[in-house]
Formats: sequence, C-alpha cells, structure tokens
Amino acid sequence: MNVDLYERFWMWSSGGIIAVFIASIIYTSAAQSLQPPSHVETIDPQTARTSPGFAQPSVTLNADGSATVHIMAQMFAFLPTEIRVPRGQPITFRMTSPDVIHGFQIVKTNGNAMVVPGYVTQFTTRFDTPGEYLIVCNEYCGLGHHIMFSTLIVEDDVEMAGDVGAGAGQ
Repeated sequence: MNVDLYERFWMWSSGGIIAVFIASIIYTSAAQSLQPPSHVETIDPQTARTSPGFAQPSVTLNADGSATVHIMAQMFAFLPTEIRVPRGQPITFRMTSPDVIHGFQIVKTNGNAMVVPGYVTQFTTRFDTPGEYLIVCNEYCGLGHHIMFSTLIVEDDVEMAGDVGAGAGQ
C-alpha cells in the first residue's frame, strides 16, 4: 500500500498530538497530584430546611474578620435574599438545596458553583471592590428559574455582630 508523504506526515502528527495530550493528563494528575477541588459533605435534602446553619440562612462574622454565608437555594429563591459582607475579607459560601439542582453565580466575579440536593457546596472568595453584586441561578431549575436571584452587598464598614444579612422575604 502506498501512502503519500503528506498523508503520512499528518497521520504521525495527529498521533503525536494525541500522545502529548495523554502524557500531559497523566503528568498533571499523577506527578503533580492536581485534582479537581472538592468539599464532600452530605446533607439529607428532606431535612435541609431544619438543619443547623440552613434553618435560618444568614451571614456569620468570624472573630478573624472573615465571614461564613449559609445559603438555601430552593425553588425559586436564594435565602437570604440580601447578603451583606465585609470588603477585603475571606468569605466562605456554604449552600445546599432541598429540591433540585441549582446554579449559584455572583455576576462579574469568580463566584460560581452548582448546588446539588444532598450535598453542601462550599467555596471561599474575597471581594476587594465595594458595591452591589447580582447573584443568579445559572442552572435551569424549573419554570420560575428566571426569577431566582439575590443581592450581595460588599461594604467597607460592616459593623454587624453575630448573624447578619438574614434578608427580607424569609
């Protein structure tokens, strides 16, 4: 069988590219121990609304200046509906859902996560620019999906003790 020189070149090139891709995946996953970030914590979706932290979703200011935000994503609202956090401090978002999969995206920031029933989703970020940020559900969760939003307010001086930001409409 006679294979043209250019055809042989492209066959060997494409095989080489595939070998490089496979080698890079093996190297990053084995040699550098790079794994996707995960926080595996489960929760019973049927009792999520009464679980500690999620029964009264709110913002808790910690002694070191950081904050922990507990969020309940349910059809078709995020609770609390308004979240106030301090500027420049680490903010840990902990969220769950009692019903269906929801998305959690803080628009124009790196805050983006999936909220899956039966699991507690957690990520930590900081906001250096004060202002108002829109939080939207970016995972289709039903007919009222388009009205599922909340507001994050980053403030310079948050003089709140204990639990704050319980939000209106709870």
